[in-house]
Amino acid sequence: MEVTISNIRKEFDLYPALHDVSLNIRSGELIALLGPSGSGKTTLLRLIAGLEHPTAGQIFFGNEDASNRTVQERNVGFVFQHYALFRHMTVADNIAFGLTVRPRATRPAKAEIRRRAAELLDMVHLSGLEKRYPNQLSGGQRQRVALARAMAIEPKVLLLDEPFGALDAQVRKELRRWLREFHDRTGHTTVFVTHDQEEALELADRVVVMSQGKIEQVGSADDVYDTPNSAFVFSFIGSSASLPVERRDGMVFFQDQPIGLATDATGPAQLFFRPQDVALTSEGAALSGKVTASRRLAGARIAEIDVGNDGNAHHIEIEVPLDAVATLGSEIRFRPTRWEQFAS
Repeated sequence: MEVTISNIRKEFDLYPALHDVSLNIRSGELIALLGPSGSGKTTLLRLIAGLEHPTAGQIFFGNEDASNRTVQERNVGFVFQHYALFRHMTVADNIAFGLTVRPRATRPAKAEIRRRAAELLDMVHLSGLEKRYPNQLSGGQRQRVALARAMAIEPKVLLLDEPFGALDAQVRKELRRWLREFHDRTGHTTVFVTHDQEEALELADRVVVMSQGKIEQVGSADDVYDTPNSAFVFSFIGSSASLPVERRDGMVFFQDQPIGLATDATGPAQLFFRPQDVALTSEGAALSGKVTASRRLAGARIAEIDVGNDGNAHHIEIEVPLDAVATLGSEIRFRPTRWEQFAS
């Protein structure tokens, strides 16, 4: 099911939570809505679900305008962060719930409901646990039950709101792999909300980066990490360092000193680069800084350095080889090898 969000605006008591948001979600796609708290990602998910209605704009399921339809009319599956399972029901009854409460005219026979619940238990690798209650399951198992329950109604769209946020790191990692495999097997159009960059980059076909009620960038994991289109996206996705620079005469200057980078632009800007995208040098124009701390990170070392004049230094981190001199107070000279500049 294709979902099209067209010029959506959402206000709460005159506070704009979403500003003119448009997005096309392809049928069978796994989309991540990624952003900090207050970016509007959960509001957008709730609008798709029908739990909220837009102040302006439209939401289409296929070619049909679903903007004012109820949750039931949209036939979406919803998975919450805290499972929302019925504690007094067994695993099998939780999964079957959405089917058992359907109007009589559309409710499957009891045997069909049992068959569907058993099939989903097998798909989420919980066969044999159908008679257990939620408090007898681990957090990861409960979340898989919640997903099976959402899938039981054969939804047009599957929506997940921070589905792994309540789980520990190792379980989250395992469930991320499992969810990707599950999605590939079922082919449902899936939208999930997360503030976890690693989760979004690992799981999604495309990542929607949001900030302050707007979409900053939409693209694959490679797109948003390697070619961010704004200072916000560069600083939000992955680790980064930034420095205020001036561009003139085809060169980039930091505190009036050339740093060995060429540019066609002019005027003030913020220079962004990843800690690993630097090369140490002892010759020519470059950035330099004094080491204030360093720590081992796998096969490299992270050096914390103060770059610039005393009293106007900027604290950043760069990655250096293990054999590089990075003792406290030593000087490191380097140039970014991959970088972006955004006008100030």
